[in-house]
Amino acid sequence: MKATTARVISSLGLKPIILHEQLNKGQTTIEKFETNANVQFAIILLSPDDVGRSVKEDELKPRGRQNVILELGYFVGKLGRERVFVLQKNHIEIPTDFSGVVYTPYDTQGRWKMDLVRELQAAGYKADANKII
Repeated sequence: MKATTARVISSLGLKPIILHEQLNKGQTTIEKFETNANVQFAIILLSPDDVGRSVKEDELKPRGRQNVILELGYFVGKLGRERVFVLQKNHIEIPTDFSGVVYTPYDTQGRWKMDLVRELQAAGYKADANKII
Protein backbone atom coordinates (compact mmCIF):
# COMPACT_ATOMS: atom_id res chain seq x y z
CA MET A 1 0.00 0.00 0.00
CA LYS A 2 2.77 2.42 0.94
CA ALA A 3 4.90 1.65 -2.11
CA THR A 4 1.96 1.82 -4.51
CA THR A 5 0.78 5.13 -3.10
CA ALA A 6 4.31 6.56 -3.29
CA ARG A 7 4.58 5.50 -6.95
CA VAL A 8 1.28 7.22 -7.74
CA ILE A 9 2.42 10.42 -6.01
CA SER A 10 5.71 10.34 -7.92
CA SER A 11 3.88 9.70 -11.21
CA LEU A 12 1.92 12.89 -10.59
CA GLY A 13 5.18 14.84 -10.34
CA LEU A 14 4.97 15.24 -6.56
CA LYS A 15 7.46 14.15 -3.93
CA PRO A 16 6.23 11.56 -1.44
CA ILE A 17 7.69 11.90 2.04
CA ILE A 18 7.89 8.57 3.82
CA LEU A 19 9.17 9.09 7.33
CA HIS A 20 11.33 5.98 7.69
CA GLU A 21 13.12 6.88 4.45
CA GLN A 22 14.17 10.30 5.76
CA LEU A 23 17.45 10.97 7.54
CA ASN A 24 17.38 10.60 11.32
CA LYS A 25 19.89 13.41 12.06
CA GLY A 26 20.05 12.27 15.70
CA GLN A 27 16.45 13.30 16.26
CA THR A 28 13.79 11.60 18.33
CA THR A 29 10.90 10.11 16.38
CA ILE A 30 8.61 13.08 17.07
CA GLU A 31 11.36 15.55 16.13
CA LYS A 32 11.92 13.68 12.88
CA PHE A 33 8.18 13.72 12.22
CA GLU A 34 7.91 17.47 12.88
CA THR A 35 10.95 18.17 10.67
CA ASN A 36 9.33 16.36 7.76
CA ALA A 37 5.74 17.51 8.35
CA ASN A 38 6.10 20.87 6.62
CA VAL A 39 3.72 19.91 3.82
CA GLN A 40 0.60 21.31 2.18
CA PHE A 41 -1.26 17.99 1.76
CA ALA A 42 -1.13 14.69 3.66
CA ILE A 43 -2.11 11.17 2.67
CA ILE A 44 -2.81 8.92 5.63
CA LEU A 45 -2.71 5.16 5.05
CA LEU A 46 -5.09 3.42 7.44
CA SER A 47 -4.40 -0.29 7.22
CA PRO A 48 -5.37 -3.06 9.66
CA ASP A 49 -1.93 -3.46 11.20
CA ASP A 50 -3.14 -3.61 14.81
CA VAL A 51 -6.11 -4.99 16.70
CA GLY A 52 -7.78 -3.61 19.80
CA ARG A 53 -10.99 -3.26 21.73
CA SER A 54 -12.73 -1.14 24.31
CA VAL A 55 -12.77 -2.55 27.84
CA LYS A 56 -16.55 -2.78 27.38
CA GLU A 57 -16.21 -5.12 24.38
CA ASP A 58 -15.05 -8.68 24.01
CA GLU A 59 -14.14 -8.80 20.34
CA LEU A 60 -10.84 -7.51 18.97
CA LYS A 61 -11.24 -5.26 15.93
CA PRO A 62 -8.69 -4.42 13.24
CA ARG A 63 -7.41 -0.87 13.52
CA GLY A 64 -4.67 1.39 12.27
CA ARG A 65 -1.42 1.73 14.15
CA GLN A 66 -1.46 4.24 16.99
CA ASN A 67 1.24 6.36 15.39
CA VAL A 68 -0.85 6.62 12.20
CA ILE A 69 -3.86 7.81 14.21
CA LEU A 70 -1.66 10.42 15.91
CA GLU A 71 -0.35 11.57 12.52
CA LEU A 72 -3.92 11.77 11.20
CA GLY A 73 -4.89 14.07 14.06
CA TYR A 74 -1.73 16.13 13.68
CA PHE A 75 -2.32 16.80 9.99
CA VAL A 76 -6.04 17.48 10.41
CA GLY A 77 -5.12 20.08 13.03
CA LYS A 78 -2.30 21.56 10.98
CA LEU A 79 -3.76 21.45 7.46
CA GLY A 80 -7.51 21.10 7.94
CA ARG A 81 -9.62 18.12 6.87
CA GLU A 82 -9.77 19.32 3.26
CA ARG A 83 -6.02 18.76 2.86
CA VAL A 84 -5.88 15.30 4.42
CA PHE A 85 -6.67 12.28 2.25
CA VAL A 86 -7.40 9.14 4.26
CA LEU A 87 -6.91 5.91 2.36
CA GLN A 88 -8.50 2.98 4.20
CA LYS A 89 -7.59 -0.65 3.58
CA ASN A 90 -10.33 -3.15 4.43
CA HIS A 91 -12.84 -2.49 7.18
CA ILE A 92 -11.07 -1.13 10.20
CA GLU A 93 -12.09 0.69 13.33
CA ILE A 94 -12.24 4.45 12.81
CA PRO A 95 -11.35 6.88 15.61
CA THR A 96 -14.65 8.11 17.07
CA ASP A 97 -13.54 11.76 17.06
CA PHE A 98 -13.06 11.46 13.30
CA SER A 99 -16.22 9.49 12.52
CA GLY A 100 -18.45 10.89 9.81
CA VAL A 101 -15.51 11.90 7.64
CA VAL A 102 -15.52 10.12 4.30
CA TYR A 103 -12.62 7.73 3.81
CA THR A 104 -11.42 6.45 0.47
CA PRO A 105 -11.26 2.67 0.24
CA TYR A 106 -7.98 1.23 -0.98
CA ASP A 107 -9.24 -1.08 -3.69
CA THR A 108 -7.24 -3.42 -5.89
CA GLN A 109 -8.82 -1.95 -9.04
CA GLY A 110 -7.20 1.40 -8.25
CA ARG A 111 -10.31 3.60 -8.15
CA TRP A 112 -8.71 5.33 -5.18
CA LYS A 113 -6.12 6.85 -7.52
CA MET A 114 -8.72 8.96 -9.32
CA ASP A 115 -10.20 10.03 -5.98
CA LEU A 116 -6.74 11.13 -4.89
CA VAL A 117 -6.21 13.10 -8.11
CA ARG A 118 -9.55 14.90 -7.64
CA GLU A 119 -8.71 15.75 -4.01
CA LEU A 120 -5.27 17.04 -4.98
CA GLN A 121 -6.85 19.17 -7.72
CA ALA A 122 -9.39 20.55 -5.22
CA ALA A 123 -6.45 21.48 -2.97
CA GLY A 124 -4.86 23.46 -5.82
CA TYR A 125 -2.41 20.92 -7.21
CA LYS A 126 -2.04 20.47 -10.96
CA ALA A 127 -2.45 16.71 -10.87
CA ASP A 128 -2.92 15.15 -14.30
CA ALA A 129 -4.93 11.91 -14.09
CA ASN A 130 -3.47 10.78 -17.43
CA LYS A 131 -0.13 10.25 -15.69
CA ILE A 132 -1.50 7.45 -13.53
CA ILE A 133 -3.49 5.55 -16.13
